[in-house]
Formats: sequence, structure tokens, C-alpha cells
Amino acid sequence: MLAEILLPEFDREMATTRRLLERARDEDFQWKPHEKSMTLHQLVAHLAQLPWWGEVVLTTESLDLGGNMGDRTIPSSRAEVVAIFDRHVAATRSRLNGKSDPEMVVPWTLRRGTQEIFTMPRILVLRTMVLSHMIHHRGQLSVYLRQRDVPIPPIYGPSADEGSWL
Repeated sequence: MLAEILLPEFDREMATTRRLLERARDEDFQWKPHEKSMTLHQLVAHLAQLPWWGEVVLTTESLDLGGNMGDRTIPSSRAEVVAIFDRHVAATRSRLNGKSDPEMVVPWTLRRGTQEIFTMPRILVLRTMVLSHMIHHRGQLSVYLRQRDVPIPPIYGPSADEGSWL
């Protein structure tokens, strides 16, 4: 039931993120709005990798940040960004689909070596470290794209560039 409730939100947020990633232009990859900010390239690469956390959360009971961090391929183009994103979204979705409620509330721990950073039920880790984290960085991406004069697609309603919902 919990996974079934989360899946429509997961699908919607991933589709919205993908629409924004598709707008990133290769020629803008080295641009950043401020010296302390990530480059557009770093931001879209991070967004492409975020769904990987869902795979980890749904298949393990912990992650050590000092250990294996999975596929850390650095995409060199928008096409590669979208391909990496799609691969991780599909893998996470397939692992989420059909998860039982007891599996969704198993405590999951993030640590760095012997230091425990947090322990929360899986469903809360998915909501915070995958969905909310992605929404946060997607918001950054929408500002980056706006500053590069790239039309913004609808996110939670019509945008100033595209009046339709989809």
C-alpha cells in the first residue's frame, strides 16, 4: 500500500525532472550563476544520479558514504544526462513497485565509516533523500535555465513560457 501510494508521486516528479533535464544545453554546461554555485553540468549530473539513491534504499539497509557509491559516470552531454537519469529511474521504479508495507518501513541507515548520519524508515528516506532532494535541485535547475533564457516547462502548473499543464 505505501509503495502504491508513493509510485504516482514518484512518476510525476521524475517526469517533471526529465522535462527540465531535456532543456539543458550542452553549450551552457560550464555556466554557473555564482562563484559558489555548481556549474550547470555539475547540477544536471547530480540530478541524473539522484534516482540511484532510490535503488540503494530499496535494496539495502544502509549505505556507507566512504564505500561503493555505485555508477558515478560523469555525463558529457544532455543526451547522456537523460540516459543515466532514465536508467536510474527505471531501476528504482522497478524496485519500488510491489514493495510490501513491512519492507517500506524497514529502518535504513546512512553512515560515513563508523559515524551514523541518520536512520529512518525506508519510505521517509525515499521522500527526503530522493524526492525532496530532487525537487530542491530541480528548482535550482529551473533558475539556471531561466537565466540562460531557456523556456521553462510546466512544473506544478503552467509556466510563463508554456501556458499548458503538460
